[in-house]
Amino acid sequence: MSRALPESEPTAQQQYQSARHLKQQIKQRASELGFALCGVTTPDAPPHQEEYAQWLADDMHGEMGYLATERARERRADPRMILPECESILTLAMNYFQGEWPHTAEEHTGRVARYAWNDDYHDVMLERLQELVEFITTEADRPIAHKIYTDTGPLLERELAQRAGLGWIGKNTNLINPRIGSWLLLAEVLLDVSLPPDEPLTTDHCGTCTACITACPTDAILTDPRRVDSRRCISYLTIETKGEIEEDMRAGIGDWVFGCDICQDVCPWNVRFAEANLDPAFAPRTTIPNPELTALLAMSQEEFSRTFRGSPIKRTKRRGLLRNACVVLSNSGNATAVPALAEALSNSEEPVIRAHAAWALGEIASLKAHEVLSRADAKENDLSVMSEIEAALERIGPARRIN
Repeated sequence: MSRALPESEPTAQQQYQSARHLKQQIKQRASELGFALCGVTTPDAPPHQEEYAQWLADDMHGEMGYLATERARERRADPRMILPECESILTLAMNYFQGEWPHTAEEHTGRVARYAWNDDYHDVMLERLQELVEFITTEADRPIAHKIYTDTGPLLERELAQRAGLGWIGKNTNLINPRIGSWLLLAEVLLDVSLPPDEPLTTDHCGTCTACITACPTDAILTDPRRVDSRRCISYLTIETKGEIEEDMRAGIGDWVFGCDICQDVCPWNVRFAEANLDPAFAPRTTIPNPELTALLAMSQEEFSRTFRGSPIKRTKRRGLLRNACVVLSNSGNATAVPALAEALSNSEEPVIRAHAAWALGEIASLKAHEVLSRADAKENDLSVMSEIEAALERIGPARRIN
């Protein structure tokens, strides 16, 4: 009676070919799920962690204290502290460029960064990443230990993406892909699956170009070393700053009411190669790209919650968005904004909104603005708002009043 021979263990070459085939299948499935780029790297410690630690030591993270905790630092230095079984890190990028800006001729409008024009990309990407993990589980024919992140985890994700061959890190510190530019949302999947890593993109294709540095209105982009000072970045100022925006930063915000795209708008790699993504998940909601600012100032908490349900704009909260609207209305220099600012100064329950409304009225510097500020000065009891009102009245002065 013959006996079945035991199955032999696969050779190292066979294991490599199997892993390579699985990687190709994963990339194909990622493309089907709408990811523009997909690569693989190792969970080894990132080489730029010392520079990151110095960036934190120089306080360039501003109020984002969660970046500087000991736990966050340790996990960014060693991805295996997040997932001890990790053998590979899948890095992915989704293109969120929707084409040219839907300009409006309406008065008193602001601008919103492209990534916030529709549903929160965290939710969109998370759902698709979970589908991708389910696919990997099926193909591997075993449960997969994994962790999914969409820029919310303790990972140096741009460095991981660069190591996985997705692009290089530009002078504006964004990841730039030579085929499609930098309108990219990044995500990572830590896996207990050994996959052949992709070759990193080590060439810096920015060359001598300084378009992003020159265009930044607040001088937030530094070159030696290559950094962004968050405390000067418009995106940080309009989203992450929870209280008052530093006065010397307000004019530089221009008409950005949430986030900023300037350094990407001017990047030659985007100008030449960016392609619109027609995925409905990134199609702009009708009013979000250019919100009407006086309508924002009149918005109740209930209206804010309803209007921006499922939107990244909820991150800045109502008080932050209305604070930003005051700054942008001031930067317009248009005296027709005075009634809306007067209403905010007189009736807003949030001191930070009243303070920025007062500053804005002082910058517009009309006779009507002076009258509004004088009335408010007589009844205001919050010290920070009182200080803004008095400074605004002093700036206007009799000689500067117009209209």
